Amino acid sequence: MTPAARVAAAIEILDMIGDGLPAEQVLTRWGRGNRFAGSKDRAAIRDHVFDVLRVRRSAAWLGNAATGRGLMIGLLRLQGIDPATLFTGEGHAPAPLMDHEMQLPEGEMPDADAWNLPDWLTERFAEGLGDAAAETAQKLQGRAPVTLRVNVAKTNTSDAILMLKEAGVEVVENPLSATALTVVEGSRRIRNAPAYMDGFVELQDASSQAVVDALPQAGRVLDYCAGGGGKALAIAARGADAVFAHDIDVGRMRDLPLRAARAEAEITQLEGSDLATFGPYDLVLVDAPCSGSGSWRRAPEAKWRLTPEQLAQTMDLQDSILDAAAALVAEGGTLVYATCSILPDENQQRVAAFLARNNGWVCTWEKTFEVSDLGDGFYSAHLTQSN
Repeated sequence: MTPAARVAAAIEILDMIGDGLPAEQVLTRWGRGNRFAGSKDRAAIRDHVFDVLRVRRSAAWLGNAATGRGLMIGLLRLQGIDPATLFTGEGHAPAPLMDHEMQLPEGEMPDADAWNLPDWLTERFAEGLGDAAAETAQKLQGRAPVTLRVNVAKTNTSDAILMLKEAGVEVVENPLSATALTVVEGSRRIRNAPAYMDGFVELQDASSQAVVDALPQAGRVLDYCAGGGGKALAIAARGADAVFAHDIDVGRMRDLPLRAARAEAEITQLEGSDLATFGPYDLVLVDAPCSGSGSWRRAPEAKWRLTPEQLAQTMDLQDSILDAAAALVAEGGTLVYATCSILPDENQQRVAAFLARNNGWVCTWEKTFEVSDLGDGFYSAHLTQSN
């Protein structure tokens, strides 16, 4: 496909997403219906779509429309590309620009469009993040770094770097964590790299790794909201005596046995009825369901779909999970709360609410990881009983 044909395909996909269909679903459906598109074509089209979703309001403003066509015109302008060079109408290219599409908007872009957030979230950012709000909103508009975690139970950083280089994957050490490597070239080769397939490295954000690095050493550890098990695997690599993983949606952990075998890690998966039987635990990690606002570079569609009502429901869920997890902590143990959110509503406010409901608990450590070129936005707090 030509670059112009890829733009035309992205326009078609963006229009379907505008009709309310999830981006991943539309991309998969488009790929199945257009077998002529090679892997490089599909990757380029995907990049167009997700680049638009990260900057949808800015693109609509610069493209004079929120349609797929207007969004792609605006995106190209944001990228410093004259859309007229691709909108030629030749072959499979989009139709030439009309008069009104060639005109740039007058004046400066409004802040609401420059932040690329729904209006209610713009207000929430301003209230919760203060002077850092605009910069954080801007950082969320770029692509997230691709980061690997070195499995120190099987190798070391130097050897991992060499193994990856042999597979065409160039990395640099990431200062957020001693085990983190940021991929600078060859990210699409990772899945087939021997270092990955044989469990010497795992895909994991550097801030997420830093959250694990900060955990106190503990013998028996429960990853209470394990999801795919990334943090459980990282904890196991640190040498805990026993690592347990639980998720209310067991299906989220379906790949964990294979990943654990690849990493040569022993992780025991528990259903809800087993939690008390195997407890108590010296450390219970609650990587709670959240808005994901710190990782919206990876899932930009989420910021447009989130509503105030959904956020409120998520906060209620976070409170109930923290209370349930606290009952599983052994005497003298630690309850760790973490989210990949940058909203104080889901972070500091949830910890304060927990402490207000549960006498005898104190916060002994707390840190916010900002959205950056090194990693996603994260929050973590360590809670212990004061008696």
